[in-house]
Amino acid sequence: MRKLFAILSLFVGLQTINAVNVDRIDPTDWFVGMKDPTVQLMVYGQGICDAEVTTDYPGAVIDQVVRLDSPNYLLVYMNLSGAQPGTMVLSFTQDGKTKKVKYQLKAREKAGEDHVGFSNADVLYMLMPDRFADGMPEPKLKGSGLREYKVDRSNPSLRHGGDLEGLRQHLDYFNELGVTALWFTPVLENNSPDSPNGFSTYHGYATTDYYRVDPRFGTNADYRKLTDEAHAKGLKVVMDMIFNHSGFEHPWVKDMPSNDWFNTPEWLTESQSSGRDPMTGLGNTRDRSKYLQTSYKLTPVMDPYASKVDMKETVDGWFVPSMPDLNQRNPHVIRYLIQNSEWWIETVGIDGIRMDTYPYADRDAMALWMKTLDNEYPNFNTVGETWVTEPAYTAAWQKDSKLSEKNSYLKTVMDFSFFDKLDKARNEETDDWWQGFNRIYNSFVYDYLYPNPSSVMAFIENHDTDRFLKQGQDVTLLKQALALLLTINRTPQLYYGTEILMNGTKERNDGYVRKDFPGGFSGDSHNAFTKEGRTEAENEMFTWLSKLLHWRQTSDCVTKGTQTQFIPWHGVYVIARQHNGKNVMTILNGRKSAAKLEVSRYAEIIGSTKEATNVITGEKVDLSQDLPLEAQAALVVEF
Repeated sequence: MRKLFAILSLFVGLQTINAVNVDRIDPTDWFVGMKDPTVQLMVYGQGICDAEVTTDYPGAVIDQVVRLDSPNYLLVYMNLSGAQPGTMVLSFTQDGKTKKVKYQLKAREKAGEDHVGFSNADVLYMLMPDRFADGMPEPKLKGSGLREYKVDRSNPSLRHGGDLEGLRQHLDYFNELGVTALWFTPVLENNSPDSPNGFSTYHGYATTDYYRVDPRFGTNADYRKLTDEAHAKGLKVVMDMIFNHSGFEHPWVKDMPSNDWFNTPEWLTESQSSGRDPMTGLGNTRDRSKYLQTSYKLTPVMDPYASKVDMKETVDGWFVPSMPDLNQRNPHVIRYLIQNSEWWIETVGIDGIRMDTYPYADRDAMALWMKTLDNEYPNFNTVGETWVTEPAYTAAWQKDSKLSEKNSYLKTVMDFSFFDKLDKARNEETDDWWQGFNRIYNSFVYDYLYPNPSSVMAFIENHDTDRFLKQGQDVTLLKQALALLLTINRTPQLYYGTEILMNGTKERNDGYVRKDFPGGFSGDSHNAFTKEGRTEAENEMFTWLSKLLHWRQTSDCVTKGTQTQFIPWHGVYVIARQHNGKNVMTILNGRKSAAKLEVSRYAEIIGSTKEATNVITGEKVDLSQDLPLEAQAALVVEF
């Protein structure tokens, strides 16, 4: 009997081995009519590497089949130049057995040229879905395959339960405020368990499935619904992506497609054989020696004198032990990532991409990505996070820069110089040389380095910095910063909650600058989404900012005009914008005492004009004589 059982078991085992296993294909579907008709299909399945692949779908040609180091992946490169929308059948044959898999080819909803991205006419509102609003208090997560996690709003490093439905329910709030584009931190699946020391990937920067919205946020359909309704209300949607690294729980980590799919793959190989926990980086000295940590110093990427060791640490080092560093120099890796961004543009209709940790990834590969997107979607826009505070460094990353021998094709870069200088200036009196607003002036003088200064994204705070208000409530300083941000020759970005005086610092951890928006969660006693629920101070700030934002939407001077700045004079800093005979002046008193605008000094802008209008209050401002300014005044006038 035992012998018979053994024979039957062997027979079943052989049947399993000989079966053709196709568990998944990325992308999940694709589109015909693309300018580049080639598509890479990544096939997952136990032992699938040896399969032969065929199709008789009209117009679809298999150009190449790539067999990787792992037996459980197969790359199929197809040319769809002659294909029409429909259901393509792919046949996978192994050991005389064939499995037929249906694959959907879709029509594009609109041409690539019709995907119009964000611009300097927009104001981006950056938020974290987990911390903004909970629209489905009991998400349907059964069968989602999520690893163990907690929702605990009392812990700033665990998940708090916000979701896409919560954002959708508050689209009118964004319209009321006056922003025009929404940038969410990543919404894709982050299926990593909470760490033993109480941290989670609520932030979204550890992707474990590039084609699936995290079930805690909703579904792909929910994402599309949110985007469609945002568009109907005049709001654009910017998607946060990460090409530098994946999450540790991505299937690629447990079973690497090829030996060079990740940078420093020895860390993964060692961890899998040693029993050490790679998520926390804990283990013996021998284990740790296999790990390469990034230096977080981005200068070697542009440094003409950079050493090889410095460059390797920057580009090949891991951001953290729980986020494996992808090797974009592998052509199959970068092709996968490029297609993923195209798929989300086509599937959801996003209006822009914000790329995380841009210079940490391979420079040439990222340029290929940008060039490909620019060819397919010439009116689309992408902003890259380039965290160095010198304008020359940032400018070299912008598309068509003459400062670099390599073209990045990246249209928009982030102005960390503006953020840095403003952060220092806030604690100083503006003198006649270097302090206070002189720092801002001296940053803008380098705008000649940028091919397109208006396509530089400026901000006063974000999810990786202290809140502008720190632990305080200095509304006067905040108004100065916002008046400047929203009238300069830049693409401005706000951070959620600034309009209601949310504050916090990173002194303990990032969670304290990523607090929940009050009123977004069941049981909140304070609802800042409504005028009735906001405090008097919150309403005053919200109303002030809302007026400035709505006015900005109508001002061609700000979005199309030339810019003139004046060296701070007796503590007063002035920036002027001009377009078609109209003028805007932003006047900032950088001192903690009263000052005055000496009108004659600004005659080249003011001319014979005797009266201007305060864009916030609508009151008339007398320009026939010197204009008195209160301490740290922020005044925006037009005439």
